[in-house]
Amino acid sequence: MNLLLLKQLSILSAFAGAILGFITIIPYVSFISFMLLILCLSAFVLAYLKQNELIGIISVREGCIFGAVIGFVSFLAFAVVFTPISMLLGWLIPSYTQGFMRFFLGSFGSFIVMIFLIIFMGGISALFNAFSGLVTAYVYELITGIKKENNQNSSVDFEIR
Repeated sequence: MNLLLLKQLSILSAFAGAILGFITIIPYVSFISFMLLILCLSAFVLAYLKQNELIGIISVREGCIFGAVIGFVSFLAFAVVFTPISMLLGWLIPSYTQGFMRFFLGSFGSFIVMIFLIIFMGGISALFNAFSGLVTAYVYELITGIKKENNQNSSVDFEIR
C-alpha cells in the first residue's frame, strides 16, 4: 500500500468533507450534500484522481480500502466544520432547525456522546464509501480491460534444475 497516496487521499477527502460541511448549512441543499458525503464521495474523489492521472491502475481491493479511508476522513472533517457552525447558528437564530447540536454541549457527558456519534457515523460513512470505491474500481477495470496483478511472480509454471 502506497503511504504517499493514502496521505494525498486523506488531504483531498478532508478538503471535500470541509466543503460539504459548509454546503450542508444551506437548508435546501443539506440533505443532498449529506447523502453525497455518506454514500458516494469516494467515487467522485477516485474519479477525480483517475481523470487527472494522479493514480494508476487500482485493484478492487485497493478501491475498497481507498473508499473507506475517504469516507472516514471526509466525515471527520465534515463534523469538525459543520458542528461548530450549526451550534453558532442554533444559538444566534432560535428558529434554525439544524441547531440541535447545541444541546450536546450542556454537560461533559453529552459532549462525549457527541464525539462517539461522530466516530460511529464516520464508520458508517467509511462502510458505504468503501463499497462505492469498490464499485468505482470495478467499473474502471471493466472500462479499460486492464486488471492489476497483485503478485505477478506468485505463479510459476516451470522448474529450475
